[in-house]
Order: sequence, then C-alpha cells, then structure tokens
Amino acid sequence: MTYLKRLAEKCVILTALSVLGVSTSAGDLTYLWNFDADPPGSLPKDFVVGTLFDGRPAGDWKVLQADRAKSPSQVLGQLMGKGAEHAYKVVLVNGIHASDLDLSVSILAIEGKADMGGGLIWRAADDRNYYLTRANPLEQNIRIYRVVKGVRQMLQNFDQIIGVRSWHNLRVIMRGCRVQVFFDENQVFELCDETFKEGRVGLWTKSDAVTYFDNLSLKPP
Repeated sequence: MTYLKRLAEKCVILTALSVLGVSTSAGDLTYLWNFDADPPGSLPKDFVVGTLFDGRPAGDWKVLQADRAKSPSQVLGQLMGKGAEHAYKVVLVNGIHASDLDLSVSILAIEGKADMGGGLIWRAADDRNYYLTRANPLEQNIRIYRVVKGVRQMLQNFDQIIGVRSWHNLRVIMRGCRVQVFFDENQVFELCDETFKEGRVGLWTKSDAVTYFDNLSLKPP
C-alpha cells in the first residue's frame, strides 16, 4: 500500500469520526467525544445505557444544546432527576476495551437534592462491574470505588470544596494495578487495585442527580 493511499484512508476515517463528534489520532489511539455533531435528543453512536435492578434504563441520557457547554454547543446530559439511593445511572461506550489508560471528562452538576455530580467508569466488564471515581458537590468530596455485582466498595475518600454549577474536570490514569485520580488537575488519589484488568469506559450519576458531561477523552497513559 502506497503512502498516499494510506494517508487517504486515514483522512476518510478522521472525517467520518469528526462527523460523529468523535476525534481520534490513529497513531496513538486517542478518542475525544465532544457531542457537538450528534443530533440533539439522541444517544451518541456506540453509547449504551445500562439497566437498573428493576430492569428500567439506567437514566435518561441524551445529547442536548446548552448555553454553558464546556465546548459549545452541546453536552451529554443525564436528565432523570429521580431515583433511589442506590439507583446508579450508567452509560458505557461499546467497541473500545482498554486496560492502561488516561481517561478524563468535564462535569457540570445541574440539580439534585439527594445526590449531585457524577463520575467516570473504566475497566467495565458490564454495567454491574467496574471502577468508578465520582465528585459530589453536596457531600463536598471525591471518592473512588470498585463496583462488584452492582455493589459499591469504597477504596478511598478525599474531602474537597467543589463549586456548585461550575464545570470541573475528573481524570484517571491507570497502569497495571496503579491508579491515579485527579480533580481539576490536582492529584487526589494514588493506589493499587487488581480487581478488574480491562474493559469499557463510561459515565455515571446516582439517585436524583441531573448532570452534564462534555469532552470525554480516552488516550494511552
């Protein structure tokens, strides 16, 4: 295959991904979902909503236009503003499995009386088994969990002043068993856990939290 043919094929791939609101660098397998090219009211391509324990969809996840989008003009929102204490609203990205990774997202808490904010999922076997880190403006803390068969097991807690209705960034870097979590570019956790080896990535809210997400990024660590 000639260099020009390879270059042309890469251009076609990049153009197609741009139309979908996903950008990728073919050399280093970097993905960015900014949701700006997705039809409002839809779920982005390859995103799959999990299920609650009673079989209902785990949240009302959809793309919407937002004046306060981190990267204008659209976000992915979890809009179901009700739910029990352990109603975990989960959406996963199909087609991409990662072990070592650098994963980040911008989060804007919109509403919630029992719970607010949201988080990142990684190395997910399914919507019941995964690692999770989340930021909660009501509790003013950040936590990291492993979720096994739908039950959260907290690994660490970090008390943090979290401004309500301001965009914040969550980032996870994981190599082997070593995981680091950053909040607004400041490291809050570093630990080792060997429960999950690889899996999908996704987003998470809980209970009655209504939350916007933007600029979900996945790249090698």
